[in-house]
Amino acid sequence: MDAKQIWRFNVAVTDEDWFDTLRDQHSSDEINFWQPSPTNVADPPGTPWLFKLHAPKNVIVGGAFFIHYARLPIGIAWNTFGVRNGTESFETMLARVARYRKLTPSEIKDEIGCVVLADPFFFDETDWVQVPEDWAPNIVRGKHYDLVSEVGSRLWHQISSRMSAQEVVASPLVAAAAQPALGKPLLVVPRLGQSSFRLEVLAAYELRCAVTGERTLPVLEAAHIKPFSLVKAHSVDNGLSLRSDIHRLYDQGYVSVTPDLVFRVSRRLEDEYHNGRIYYDLEGKPIAVPKRAEARPNLEALDWHYSTLFKR
Repeated sequence: MDAKQIWRFNVAVTDEDWFDTLRDQHSSDEINFWQPSPTNVADPPGTPWLFKLHAPKNVIVGGAFFIHYARLPIGIAWNTFGVRNGTESFETMLARVARYRKLTPSEIKDEIGCVVLADPFFFDETDWVQVPEDWAPNIVRGKHYDLVSEVGSRLWHQISSRMSAQEVVASPLVAAAAQPALGKPLLVVPRLGQSSFRLEVLAAYELRCAVTGERTLPVLEAAHIKPFSLVKAHSVDNGLSLRSDIHRLYDQGYVSVTPDLVFRVSRRLEDEYHNGRIYYDLEGKPIAVPKRAEARPNLEALDWHYSTLFKR
């Protein structure tokens, strides 16, 4: 990741109703900056995203920090984020997507883009910032700025001063941008919350159950290998993409995955419930793992589950 890429931030155009709904919630730690039509986002995690209202209100009103991008059916996006989609109901969200795409709600059957953002902040109206002089009227999605440019540096100084006044915890970009000599910048990547954890894990496993290969999204869940109550953080390598019934059995220790990535089923499932045939058919099957090494299940965590929680 080169320095120029790290020093970019994004000014993204958004709907005022979306902004108002999220601002009034006060407690959201993760939000979905959804796109009616998916367009891939390649920003590094931790990149600041600033919210600019639609014209004629050409002002920046807040922001958040990029975590993850995914394409999801609108129903899954709603089930994952709920009101953190910036709408009060699924019907409202569906109507807004339909309006932007000039369709009827019943015609929305494909995916939307989900830009997962963390730690949102919202400025009081008296602190709203006018867009820079180079902002063109035909910009409909947004525009990246570079902190080493005069326009970008000046805009970020305005934003960071407001963030500091609100005690927003941001990346070192805030402090570094004010320094006369720019060293090599670093980003603090926001910690994953439950919603982004699910999306990251499901995306890592290519939207399939690691055990069965099931691809029906409504029944796919992100399972923690070691319980969240023990690790106190969401991490992709502590996750498995599992069908919901297997997830339930996994959490209760009736099934497990060994450190050599083999699915195991406890005999106690049959002893205690006199059933479980479909699961015993999966006994000894190697699980599928993500292509990215950093997303593959942590072997120490797998060993913990197999040796500690698995019912023998």
